[in-house]
Amino acid sequence: MVEPLVLLPGMMCDYRLFAPQLEKLSPDMTLLVAPVTGGDRIEEIASNLLDTLPHKFALAGVSMGGIVAMEILRRAPERVTRIALMDTNSLSETPQTAADYEPLITKLKAGLLEQAVANIIRPEHLAPGPDRTAVLHLVGRMAENIGSAAITRQARALQRRRDYQATLRKCRLPALVLCGVHDTLTPVKRHEFMAELIPYAQLVLVQDAGHLPTLESPDAVTDALRAWMKQPLVLQKRIVAE
Repeated sequence: MVEPLVLLPGMMCDYRLFAPQLEKLSPDMTLLVAPVTGGDRIEEIASNLLDTLPHKFALAGVSMGGIVAMEILRRAPERVTRIALMDTNSLSETPQTAADYEPLITKLKAGLLEQAVANIIRPEHLAPGPDRTAVLHLVGRMAENIGSAAITRQARALQRRRDYQATLRKCRLPALVLCGVHDTLTPVKRHEFMAELIPYAQLVLVQDAGHLPTLESPDAVTDALRAWMKQPLVLQKRIVAE
């Protein structure tokens, strides 16, 4: 029996980030979308999720969701059967990049949600093409649903996140590292780096997507997730034996 797949959306996003995958994959497996809004730190968000998730599960996250996925893997590796990291970053923030969140937080606290969203996800973070505007509009609607207070907590959590290189080096699970080639927020080179850290990880580059490939090139992401979910779990035993 295929284990349930837990999907973690990115900052400002809700279940609609995975709407195409929910439609296509739900006939074949159990899917859960878990919010990444339940805490002021990545560690707290992960801990709260672990209290509610199934005993064992596959785990896939986009952007901030990928960071929370790495924290879940760090805290409870025995519960994660496989992991997919999409358009995310395993490194901690530098002092400069952490400081870059402050103007966004100021806008959020001032009630300028639309301006903050426009600064967090910009057009150049996505692939060029006719669908870019529609994706940005959907991000705005999802951000309205999440709300300024929760997004502010997400920004604070990201500012203080840890480095996950050691966690990925220890990973002995079927792993998918996926990135849209037009992603200028978390570019391809960072995903190549992550894939090199994880033994036997599969790197998938989505040609017609940027930072939100689940919406920009949904069929390619769905196909990659389906293939990853079919990978045998004996991968873990083979690597340990070596």
